[in-house]
Amino acid sequence: MLQLDSHPTGRHFLQIPGPSPVPDRILRAMSLPTIDHRGPEFGALGRRVLGGIRQIFKTQHPVIIYPASGTGAWEAALSNTLSPGDHVLMYETGHFASLWNKMATRLGISTEFLAYGGTDEHLPQAPGWRRGVQADLIEARLRKDTEKKIKAVCVVHNETSTGVTSDIASVRRAIDAAGHPALLMVDSISGLASADFRHDEWGVDVTISGSQKGLMLPPGISFNAISPRALEAMKSAKLPRSFWAWDEIVEMNKDGYWPYTPNTNLLYGLSEALDMILGEGLDNVFARHQRWAAGVRAAVNAWGLPIQCADPAVYSPVLTGVITPEGVDADAVRRLIHQRFDLSLGTGLGKLKGRMFRMGHLGDSNDLTLVAMVAGVEMGLKLSGVKLAGSGVQATMDYFAGHAAPAALQKAA
Repeated sequence: MLQLDSHPTGRHFLQIPGPSPVPDRILRAMSLPTIDHRGPEFGALGRRVLGGIRQIFKTQHPVIIYPASGTGAWEAALSNTLSPGDHVLMYETGHFASLWNKMATRLGISTEFLAYGGTDEHLPQAPGWRRGVQADLIEARLRKDTEKKIKAVCVVHNETSTGVTSDIASVRRAIDAAGHPALLMVDSISGLASADFRHDEWGVDVTISGSQKGLMLPPGISFNAISPRALEAMKSAKLPRSFWAWDEIVEMNKDGYWPYTPNTNLLYGLSEALDMILGEGLDNVFARHQRWAAGVRAAVNAWGLPIQCADPAVYSPVLTGVITPEGVDADAVRRLIHQRFDLSLGTGLGKLKGRMFRMGHLGDSNDLTLVAMVAGVEMGLKLSGVKLAGSGVQATMDYFAGHAAPAALQKAA
């Protein structure tokens, strides 16, 4: 007889920065019967989600939907626009920027990794992992490329490993100021539908994203939003591609279909997520995440611990990274919190392993779930012997009580 692991009562608190908690409404939509992916009902579903997702990216141009993770969409962006040996400028903001750089190298692309050149007292091993992209460094490097060998600039919008956003519009301005023809590729896997993003307005050529963050879906869908310049680059790109190839997908998407079997039930979930997000309004969604983030940061400040992001101007609305005191293993703190309080937090990745943990504030959350998360973290820190300056729980409650959500104010009226 199969012995199932016992589960604690109540709901598990999934407070990692993705996969995010999935609303019951989306889970119910995904439970609908699978339909013929060549039939008329599916064509209507396909056209619906393809139109809706363009609104999320804020683009009038095609958005490719893959039955894959965000890693697959990274590869799709590179393989559809570049050729073996092409030189690409990437910017190191954290673990995921580093992984994308590693992938490009494995595909036969020549990469150059720009990084912040300063120092940091809290994380001397990774000072650039506390800050966003410095567009002036990109502009200076592009100006030196008089032969225009650099084919693309690749940056991460919201670095999931650190809780730092980057000013994408400033990167486009830097490329334009240098008079350089390089494509701009942006990873917004954890930023899309939680942090303001404008594919067309910001002049992005390829935006990469995934389903399991701000879209509130399980993992399994990824996206490439593509500009006309990117489509033009595809015509001369020589990297091998078949499954990832844009041309066949764009053609079949015109009627709402795909050249291979799509993930139908996840598309049901996507359709429901689009209804929820667009029904609330993107600006309201962004404001909600900013408010949640401010409430959680109030707790970290009250504890007297450093926030991973060192620049308040680019605090992430999606997650907050917390640096533990020297000698305190952040992973041990996380394990204790999980064991005692059934609460999952994000681990420190790459250069940050053991030095920080990540608190997610996205997906199917609200004020009370975030207060509970803060309470679980505060108890875990105390049990781990971390001396706290004050009560983060009280600070978060005070912030949320003093900064009511617009929807709550409307109901009260």
